[in-house]
Amino acid sequence: MSFSVLSIDPPAQYIQVLGIAQDGGYPHIGCQKTCCQLYYQGKQPKKYVTSLGIVDRINNTKYLIEATPDITDQIRMLNQGSESSSVDGIFLTHAHIGHYTGLMYLGREALGAKNTPVYAMPKMAQYLRSNGPWSQLVALQNIQLNSMQNRVPVAVNSQLQLTPFLVPHRDEFSETVGYFIEGKNKKALFIPDIDKWHLWEKDIVEEVKKVDYAFIDATFYSEGEIPRPMSEVPHPFIEETLELFRNESETTRSKIIFIHLNHSNPALLDNHPSKKRLETMGYQVAQQGAIFEL
Repeated sequence: MSFSVLSIDPPAQYIQVLGIAQDGGYPHIGCQKTCCQLYYQGKQPKKYVTSLGIVDRINNTKYLIEATPDITDQIRMLNQGSESSSVDGIFLTHAHIGHYTGLMYLGREALGAKNTPVYAMPKMAQYLRSNGPWSQLVALQNIQLNSMQNRVPVAVNSQLQLTPFLVPHRDEFSETVGYFIEGKNKKALFIPDIDKWHLWEKDIVEEVKKVDYAFIDATFYSEGEIPRPMSEVPHPFIEETLELFRNESETTRSKIIFIHLNHSNPALLDNHPSKKRLETMGYQVAQQGAIFEL
């Protein structure tokens, strides 16, 4: 079950959805189609690039998963009701533009952060050290890189840990990981980017059953959605995921929260029949600001 952060006092530990869109955000650059024109007509709200916040009110700490181009608004959302303007750490998944380029706002031209911990896999960390402008963030100690290892938990305190795990994806500059998030009471899965489910060594159905929430890749709804060969961007279509979970219980289906939706995906649009169809079937589509107890 999710809650609106505006309508209920948040739990002691929780995940907050800070963005739901694919790397290009919504509205999408260069899009003249109805999907994005609805925003300019005032009929759809802006959708930030996919990111989760993890808040531990017991230890007064806040973490980001992903540093998106929308990080300014996302940190403000995460710190709503607080005087803080920072985070205690950032966990990255990979080196595609929507997932790490927000780090630039931690630099001297913007926030001028001091040693913000950034958790990254070895190739991702080396990429940041070796390429500008990211290397300047390291040199000026705006960020402090912490290298992670596949399936080795990172305990941020005694009641909260994140475990990265490798997933198949287009790894031009770095590895790609998802996260297993374990709080005091509940567990979550976060896989915003992955190639087709059958290419992963794990069974997504069984992995979902192990957790309370599963925020999973929903970049595209179906084949033919964009005017290019979709084999070049082989995300699992929502329709393919629905087929995998067709015979599963409503309890299992209700754990799935579709996230990382491309602007072309009709389920991104509020009140669209495709979104309502998913909800009728027992699934959830991620909503900005929603919180999930950990």
